[in-house]
Amino acid sequence: MRKKYLAGIAAVAAAALAMTGCTGGGTAPSASSGGDVTLEFAQWWEPELPAGSLRALMDQFESQNPGIKVKLISGPYASTKEQVIAGAAAGTMSDVVGLDGAWVNDFVKQGSLANLSDLMKSANFDESQLAAQVKLNGSTYMIPVANFVYPMFVNEDLLKTANVAKVPSNRTEFAAAAAAITKTGKASGWVLPLDTATPNGIQNDVMSWVWASGGSMLKDGQPNLAGNAEVKDVMTFIKGMYDAGSIAKGTFTMKEQDKVNEFTNGRVGMMIDSLAHVNLIREQNKDLKFSVAAIPAADGYSGKRGMPYASWGIGVAGNSKHPAEAFKLVSFLMGKDVNATLCNSAHAFPGNTQSVPDFVNADPIFKQAFEIYQAGTATNEFTGLPVAEDLMRSFDEQFQKYLAGKQSADEALTASQSAWESSFKG
Repeated sequence: MRKKYLAGIAAVAAAALAMTGCTGGGTAPSASSGGDVTLEFAQWWEPELPAGSLRALMDQFESQNPGIKVKLISGPYASTKEQVIAGAAAGTMSDVVGLDGAWVNDFVKQGSLANLSDLMKSANFDESQLAAQVKLNGSTYMIPVANFVYPMFVNEDLLKTANVAKVPSNRTEFAAAAAAITKTGKASGWVLPLDTATPNGIQNDVMSWVWASGGSMLKDGQPNLAGNAEVKDVMTFIKGMYDAGSIAKGTFTMKEQDKVNEFTNGRVGMMIDSLAHVNLIREQNKDLKFSVAAIPAADGYSGKRGMPYASWGIGVAGNSKHPAEAFKLVSFLMGKDVNATLCNSAHAFPGNTQSVPDFVNADPIFKQAFEIYQAGTATNEFTGLPVAEDLMRSFDEQFQKYLAGKQSADEALTASQSAWESSFKG
């Protein structure tokens, strides 16, 4: 998950004005530049990283690639998004761009992003080192550089009080642990935020169970909800806990921050949440003993566990005059050592499967999470989909009706399938 920060209107306006003067697509060689190719790299990362850290990496890249210079186009997330979207529409996008997965589908439809699969092939780049790729129509258009993952958090004291001997690893164990915690009267077993105004609970807290067992909500990149046994099994699993009273009250109006507050204050035993909240939880409740674990899988599943994530992604502009040089920068940032350095600064997990940032060994929680991350597969099927938030919301509405007993799981899936198909066609 990208780090959150506040940016005032004045800062956004200033950044927008600063970027307006950029022509996009890099700077052509000139006599004054000594024939150097200058790549523009637009992103929101530099303001969120320690001062000078991203520029230091660019200096390292330039020293390793004589004749290529990098001009950082940096600003807060909001203004970067505005400028990248405007550049995509006008064909003036910077050569290399930081990407949010939610933008990719529209950019590909516009022809604004270069096909990274082709660039990787031309550069003989080993894509097996990549933890994830965002693909459309079988081709890669975004590579996650730094990943912010969502494991399961457990309150160790509540598990002990409920006489739960070990952290749940499958759904049966999880449901039993949630029920046992709830029966103590001290807390609820699990917390599930389904507020439709911010429906990311469908991504992080519902579909994550599907992905944890290698399942999918898509088929050939298209909606696959109606008749999907894997999704239905998760729905019935959650409804079983809902009906048993093992889920914290207020599910239908609860937001992500409410979920975090409930866990931090010791009112729920387990939650699925961003690793970015570890330090926040510690600051707000120094006495809370908690650990993280892989999201429990379906009983009997022995394959790799999927783990939801959000990321700082990277792509190359379709209008770039220097696509080969631009991909050299992408390749550099995805290199084992450089990726580890960048992710160490960001406190994120690397996009290169061989990278190990220093911070993961300095803290037991982060080390635990990193081991889960390395053993599993970073998965977020909403990344790259059209109107992803609307898809979550339409599923959320039908899922709430199912939990409330107003329709069956099959009816909810059929209605969601119809809504999703309309969104994909739009």
